[in-house]
Amino acid sequence: MQQFTLKKAVFPVAGLGTRFLPATKAQPKEMLPIVDKPLIQYAVEEAYSAGIRHMIFVTGRNKRAIEDHFDTAYELENELEMAQKEDLLALIRSVQPHDMNFSYVRQPRSLGLGHAVLCAEHLVGDEPFAVLLADDLMVGPPGGLSVLAQMAAQFDQLGQTILAVQEVPLEQTRRYGIVAADPAQAANPLLMKVQKIVEKPAPEMAPSRMGVAGRYILTPAIFEHIRGQTPGAGGELQLTESVYAFQYQGKRYDCGSKEGFLEATVELALLHPEVGEHFRTYLRGLTLD
Repeated sequence: MQQFTLKKAVFPVAGLGTRFLPATKAQPKEMLPIVDKPLIQYAVEEAYSAGIRHMIFVTGRNKRAIEDHFDTAYELENELEMAQKEDLLALIRSVQPHDMNFSYVRQPRSLGLGHAVLCAEHLVGDEPFAVLLADDLMVGPPGGLSVLAQMAAQFDQLGQTILAVQEVPLEQTRRYGIVAADPAQAANPLLMKVQKIVEKPAPEMAPSRMGVAGRYILTPAIFEHIRGQTPGAGGELQLTESVYAFQYQGKRYDCGSKEGFLEATVELALLHPEVGEHFRTYLRGLTLD
């Protein structure tokens, strides 16, 4: 059985979610559901599948719903137990497995991903850790490992910082950090030694079509790199370090955009054991112009 060395994952969840207003006016964007499960739960389950048991949330104001979601709901559990709804009781208890731990820290100001990671330093300590952006809903191949579990297996062998990348259409390079990498410097054809990352380049300026996705495995050396940076555009600190890029197997849904959110909802609904068959029949009956 695969042994994983990662123990902790950081989830930066302090963003305002302005692209989903007014839905996010009073609830975190990470709690928006894809079918019947919030985005943040998909990310936590992915981390759990990679052997991680300590989940660290970097939160902001109005994010209490995330803490409540992963807490014990005594009143609800009692009602379900009295009504003998054992399936639902098991479902809500599965949100927080007995061997999973949670920590929360505030990011007082919105200063970018690097700053959010730095806020978790005292909880991470001197050990490698994963970073998962819940906006990026990642689904592994059918019957295969989750995206983060794939990365963790590579990290076990490499022992160096890894970030997830995917090949993107040339006309979409403006949406991503694009890596310039040397595949010849890695034994695994899915691994590339990163030379530089160009943030949201025009297609004619892009060094490749490999765009960075929202999954990282970092060594504790990253904290000194972040502290040594000066704020970039918009006063934000960005993650920059000599890393390997990993071309994962699976699919990414950009749930930070309305289009990606709807795509994830439709495709995961079709796979849902409870509603998938009915929903597929419904879609086939639609008349689309």
